[in-house]
Amino acid sequence: MQEFRAAVEAGDTDAMAACLADDVTFTSPVAFKPYEGKAITAAILRGVFRVFEDFRYVREINDGDHQVLEFEATVDGKAINGADFIHVDATGLIDDFKVMVRPLSAANALSARMGAQFEQIAAEAAAG
Repeated sequence: MQEFRAAVEAGDTDAMAACLADDVTFTSPVAFKPYEGKAITAAILRGVFRVFEDFRYVREINDGDHQVLEFEATVDGKAINGADFIHVDATGLIDDFKVMVRPLSAANALSARMGAQFEQIAAEAAAG
């Protein structure tokens, strides 16, 4: 899934969305219930771009249709370390996307910042 990583590193949210399957499931590190569908997942990813500072991937692990991209970033001055667990379907599109982050203080900052954006994220997803 080099296309997705390249899109993220270029900050190209349209290209990131193009890598998502229509039925993608997104599991957030700070929300209890997974999100279903391309529109909401793409909107969440755009929101993350507004929240993360100094985002960079630092490691990649590939195992066929499964990929893990470890990242580092900053949220409100707190260093955050995380991983994107990605699965691609038979067409090469992302159909499962799970994010995990640490430490707790940074996860809490991420939760607060993303929560403050959720109205905008929902509106973007509805627009489509």
